[in-house]
Amino acid sequence: MKRRTFDQLASAAGLFLAAVLVVAGSLLVWAHNFVDHEVHSQLAAQQIYFPAKGSPAIAGAEYAPIRKYAGQQLTTGAQAKAYADHFIANHLKEIGGGKTYSQLSSQAQANPTDTKLAGTVQTMFRGETLRGLLLNAYAFGTMGMIAGIAAIAAFLAAAVMFVLGLLGLRHSRRVPATEEVLANRQRGATADRALANS
Repeated sequence: MKRRTFDQLASAAGLFLAAVLVVAGSLLVWAHNFVDHEVHSQLAAQQIYFPAKGSPAIAGAEYAPIRKYAGQQLTTGAQAKAYADHFIANHLKEIGGGKTYSQLSSQAQANPTDTKLAGTVQTMFRGETLRGLLLNAYAFGTMGMIAGIAAIAAFLAAAVMFVLGLLGLRHSRRVPATEEVLANRQRGATADRALANS
């Protein structure tokens, strides 16, 4: 194969790959923006606020991870995780006496006349449901963040492939029209055979 033809084909493939990466990066940016907007708007609509700074509700050591959000409205995936894991979960532990919803529900089924236990089970169910929904928001927020990082990587890779494609096309113009891709290797192999036969 002629070296010029090879350079042109390789360069065209690189430019095509650059175009594909730009399209992929654009779709990833769209995904990032969509997820970020949805997580923010859905969380903001719930009107959840962290307790104010200095509030006794977050005075214990177990609430330390959420103090940086004190007084803020919950609108991001990271905030949702902090609220779920360090506010709701701690309250549920207190309400359930360290037992899970499943354990308390089993006890309530064994004692159907215990109305106090039934109320605790309902509170635990609601708390665990809210906690699960907030952790889903965190998961989607994280996926949106990963899509944003992947978009940057795709655009950088597209830029590299574009530059390499242009350099390949430039190189193809400088190569003599008669030069072969593997000409030097073929000459070397022929010389090796000649030496072996002599």
